[in-house]
Amino acid sequence: MISEAQFQKELDLIISNGIREDIGPGDYSSLACIPKEATGKAKLLVKDEGIIAGVEFAKMIFKAVDENLEIETFINDGTKVKYGDVVFHVSGSSQSILKAERLVLNSMQRMSAIATKTNKFAQLLDGTKAKILDTRKTTPGFRACEKWAVKIGGGENHRFALYDMIMLKDNHNDFAGGISKAIQKTQSFLKENNLDLKIIVEARNLDEIKEILKNEGVYRILIDNFNFEDTKTAVRLIGQTCLTESSGNINENTIREYANCGVDYISSGALTHSVYNMDLSLKAL
Repeated sequence: MISEAQFQKELDLIISNGIREDIGPGDYSSLACIPKEATGKAKLLVKDEGIIAGVEFAKMIFKAVDENLEIETFINDGTKVKYGDVVFHVSGSSQSILKAERLVLNSMQRMSAIATKTNKFAQLLDGTKAKILDTRKTTPGFRACEKWAVKIGGGENHRFALYDMIMLKDNHNDFAGGISKAIQKTQSFLKENNLDLKIIVEARNLDEIKEILKNEGVYRILIDNFNFEDTKTAVRLIGQTCLTESSGNINENTIREYANCGVDYISSGALTHSVYNMDLSLKAL
């Protein structure tokens, strides 16, 4: 993953772009009917069940819109919530609250959905050594928040982007002329450019597992779309040489069985690309 400083920069960019996109030259609905000096208060109401996420991010949004807005928090990120729960109150300029409303709700609804799904997967792995990982299959422009939500839900983050880890997938290996060539070329590139990046290599079958193991310096092998028996065999072949990760065909019905094969990590794009937003609303008090 990227540094904390870079991650914060990504969050700031999401907020600034969200404000630009939604507010533009002004919230004309509020400007038209609410006096500039008017103040008010609103509550974040839960109308669903799951794991709440995005509370801290919402505070960032409110402060970016109006640093004088005050937030009183009752429920923190990572807490299980139910219909009727009130997460926080926000008070201050009525115009400012309305400006921030949609960006806050859009962000929290999606982050909460991701945290809820991640938490479900994490619970299914309870008692095994496997940890659930996200992927780069995220909403364009919103990746930092979605990966944050995975962490809130009890998961772990995979690489953030194409520049913080090497991942040699099937197409890389094929275009490079084979797995060993891809690994060797990558190691030379990293050395020549003074880059300290971990290398993950994808395997499509057991022969490719064996090919990868002929090379040193691989951090993790991605055991992609293997059945359970072949996954167990792959784990035995790899042993303590490097870490292992299962991916492909990961869902609520299969994740526990893949974990029982002995892998260290299980990655699932569904954590971020196949969720249904949590129902939340901001109501005036």
